[in-house]
Amino acid sequence: MAAPPCPAACGQSLDMLLLEIRHLSSHRKLGSARLEDTVTLFLASYSSVLCFCSVLVLACERASSIPVQRLLYVLCATVRFTSQVDQYLYHMRLSDETLLEISRRFRKEMEKGLGATTHPTAAVKMLPTFVDQYLYHMRLSDETLLEISRRFRKEMEKGLGATTHPTAAVKMLPTFPVTCSHERYSGMLECLGRIPVETTWPLASVSQHLESYQLLFAEWLFDHIAECLANFMDKLQIKAKKLPLGFTFSFPCHQTKLDESFLVSWTKGFKSSGVEGRDVVNLIRQAIRRRGDFDIDIVAVVNDTVGTMMTCGYDDQNCEIGLIVGTGSNACYMEEMRHIDMVEGDEGRMCINMEWGAFGDDGTLNDIRTEFDREIDMGSLNPGKQLFEKMISGMYMGELVRLILVKMAKEELLFQGKLSPELLTTGSFETKDVSDIEDDKDGLRKAYQILVRLGLTPLQEDCVATQRICQIVSTRSASLCAATLAAVLWRIKENKGEERLRSTIGVDGSVYKKHPHFAKRLHKAVRRLVPDCDVRFLRSEDGSGKGAAMVTAVAYRLADQHRARQKTLEALKLSREQLLEIKRRMKVEMEQGLSKDTHAVAPVKMLPTYVCATPDGTEKGDFLALDLGGTNFRVLLVRVRNGKRKGVEMHNKIYSIPQDVMHGTGEELFDHIVQCIADFLEYMGMKGVSLPLGFTFSFPCQQNSLDQSILLKWTKGFKASGCEGEDVVTLLKEAIHRREEFDLDVVAVVNDTVGTMMTCGYEDPHCEVGLIVGTGSNACYMEEMRNVELVDGEEGRMCVNMEWGAFGDNGCLDDFRTEFDVAVDELSLNPGKQRFEKMISGMYLGEIVRNILIDFTKRGLLFRGRISERLKTRGIFETKFLSQIESDCLALLQVRAILRHLGLESTCDDSIIVKEVCTVVARRAAQLCGAGMAAVVDKIRENRGLDSLKVTVGVDGTLYKLHPHFAKVMHETVRDLAPKCDVSFLESEDGSGKGAALITAVACRIREAGQSFICCWSIHLKIGEFWDMVQLLGASRQDRSQRRLQVQCAGLPKPEQVGNETFPIVCSGAEEASLAAFNEQ
Repeated sequence: MAAPPCPAACGQSLDMLLLEIRHLSSHRKLGSARLEDTVTLFLASYSSVLCFCSVLVLACERASSIPVQRLLYVLCATVRFTSQVDQYLYHMRLSDETLLEISRRFRKEMEKGLGATTHPTAAVKMLPTFVDQYLYHMRLSDETLLEISRRFRKEMEKGLGATTHPTAAVKMLPTFPVTCSHERYSGMLECLGRIPVETTWPLASVSQHLESYQLLFAEWLFDHIAECLANFMDKLQIKAKKLPLGFTFSFPCHQTKLDESFLVSWTKGFKSSGVEGRDVVNLIRQAIRRRGDFDIDIVAVVNDTVGTMMTCGYDDQNCEIGLIVGTGSNACYMEEMRHIDMVEGDEGRMCINMEWGAFGDDGTLNDIRTEFDREIDMGSLNPGKQLFEKMISGMYMGELVRLILVKMAKEELLFQGKLSPELLTTGSFETKDVSDIEDDKDGLRKAYQILVRLGLTPLQEDCVATQRICQIVSTRSASLCAATLAAVLWRIKENKGEERLRSTIGVDGSVYKKHPHFAKRLHKAVRRLVPDCDVRFLRSEDGSGKGAAMVTAVAYRLADQHRARQKTLEALKLSREQLLEIKRRMKVEMEQGLSKDTHAVAPVKMLPTYVCATPDGTEKGDFLALDLGGTNFRVLLVRVRNGKRKGVEMHNKIYSIPQDVMHGTGEELFDHIVQCIADFLEYMGMKGVSLPLGFTFSFPCQQNSLDQSILLKWTKGFKASGCEGEDVVTLLKEAIHRREEFDLDVVAVVNDTVGTMMTCGYEDPHCEVGLIVGTGSNACYMEEMRNVELVDGEEGRMCVNMEWGAFGDNGCLDDFRTEFDVAVDELSLNPGKQRFEKMISGMYLGEIVRNILIDFTKRGLLFRGRISERLKTRGIFETKFLSQIESDCLALLQVRAILRHLGLESTCDDSIIVKEVCTVVARRAAQLCGAGMAAVVDKIRENRGLDSLKVTVGVDGTLYKLHPHFAKVMHETVRDLAPKCDVSFLESEDGSGKGAALITAVACRIREAGQSFICCWSIHLKIGEFWDMVQLLGASRQDRSQRRLQVQCAGLPKPEQVGNETFPIVCSGAEEASLAAFNEQ
């Protein structure tokens, strides 16, 4: 049933209702049954008399008659119902006597609120409003606190920025405790039991005795610390042991590493001279050495705030903020490495010592600071500094209250306008007094006692006002702390990208712990300012000393692991003396390879290439080149121009060699090569043209002449039958003849190293050395013919293919090879061979790194001791990963991504270790390569009897070109080991194919001139006769020949400089007949 309506008549009293009924009964007729039903229904459904009255009036308006008995019935029913309600709500009907009693009780509570002894327990506090009005600017609204929080976030960003850090007030100093994850953090802390925690306690106890040393010299201060430490160790009878020490140093410091910290400035009243700007760890070490009666291994120096965070973090892994509110105030937190510009690395997190006491030193808080804050600052030991700390810390809180009391007394608002000498004395009102006065139970009595101690005669209201002043000052301190903490929480939340942050703040400090209300006010304010953060405050019960011990324990464990890794890596780090010895041994092996007697057993074969000249700029023409060294090969057309248009124009096309061809017969392989040449000539529109051809054939060969090279064995996956032991030039010519479409003149077959030297020699005439450092490694250089005993002839020079990859195959490098080199060699396709190449080339460096990583992991030094299956896979760690990991622009986050791609789950510490391993292995390779090259250039210099040599090395290879540091390290090594040689390095941009074409061009140029490219001999002429002969040749030949002879003999003296002495003259080719005839005359 629908509820009856309640119009305005529901506000009438019962008396007015009866009057209304009488009025209606005299004018209208109401149906008695209808009226009775309505009243009964309402009484059954409702308990409101006023609503019943409303329904009754409506019923009377609609009724036609109203018998008196019915009205009496209604009236009786109404009165009966009303009496029931009154009885039910009897206690809510207050009499005048009751109200007077309430008034009397309230007067009594007012008296309690004003009473000194009864105020703490009074419900009605009776707070003096004049104090609140007087200190209006110290009562901060939430809007003001949020604005302060915003400013502090901005200061944090300035402190973290590389360009803004020097001028930032909040310095945001890195502390070097680093963690990448909570798992890692937990792992760090579990080591606490391994190191005696008490080794850090002495420094905590020392602080009690330092007051008299605060203004003395550095030596005295730290000598006193060392004395206290010695006394403590004596007491524990541990003085004979060398224990690790964690040093909690609670002053602003610039920390460069865990055991090195430079004092930025003294705070907290310290002014000891000669300490600022110096490493405090070194100062205490010096003090310990001056004593000489004990020794300590100072492993870590930490700020007290960091120690607090570490202490609380042991109990709560969510602890990522440390807070100190005591004599001073500071905070630290875990910041993302990618945001810390002052430290290398971008993954993981590092603890930042904020040094937030200096917040506002640049004027940021000028509108927040009061006249009392300014007065405290002006009277401090460091005016203008640590302004925020002076607003919140215990060192200044009591003084702030004293200044307020003094000013209010002067204005006759307190103490009847009277002052005392004690109240006017700086420091007479301590922060402990603030805590005592705000005590809930005994605060006003303590206030009275403290004021009497200060020589005052306080009234009751003076005590209450003093208590209120203390409340306002301490509340402001807690609110300011909350504002800055809110900024830190907001930043952590933003860094993590979480909608709601759950975090724990580890807290220590006398104000936080001993003030009766500070902690509660701080908690409430923080939760108001950052409602989307679930914040837990965890008190540090053991102080920052335990945290320092934890950092020490972690550092000690990590130092042990670091030493173990360094001991392993030490074998891969070569000293200058070792590199000089390797250079010496290389020169010995080179001599053995050149000698006819020892060549057969020499590992470094020093093979003649029959290339006796380099480009002189006069070459010209079109040449074909083949570059075969793998599953793909190139066909090139090289156009060489001289004169004003001097240059090289190249066209090339890359062809693949199918697997079945690589493993088929020799005829099939070379037929395929000729087919590709035919396709290229047709592609270039030169079908049927016969051109000179140079052939770069990068497989082990015995070369007997420039155009004859016997394949010794296939490598790189080739297995074509009928080729080993055969001349590859002959095999190529036979394939050309079988096709009968074109003819080519195969002029030269060369190694890729020689081709590189010739390519760079075209650009730089000083280029006499070629070097390949890629998948494999090799070198060549121009050797004096008199030293190449495998080839007849004494004069001139010939390019020698060193095949230096086999250096060490006879065991001469065994004392430099590590267990990882041995493992790589034993599991290779050619164990015992190419040992030097396996230490320096791109094919093997990644495998060396993989073996080291496995060793570290098995020993628990990497990847938390867990070896992945992929890490066990040979060849998975390619050398290109070394180049990527060592890239300067590659962040640790990307290094970790590379490792993850390899199936290696790593922390940031793991990434750093992997990067170090890659660096050591690649650096050793570059140094070994540099030592070999130093031997080569020094031999060239010694061959020519020169005090100094200027020479260029042409270089090619992916490792040299793509690794970010290989080239630089190799260059530095060559300069260091061969100081008498001015060595330049020129990268080969066009590969060895261009070099083969240029060798062909040189051979054609000499052949066209009627010279023998390889036959060199000497005659002896008097100088005068020789220059006459030069003139004779110049008259019958082109000027080019004369110029060439003059160049060849440019070092000979003029006739007028000598007498009849004879000199050897090197000649070749067409000059032979003329010179011989001239000599006979």
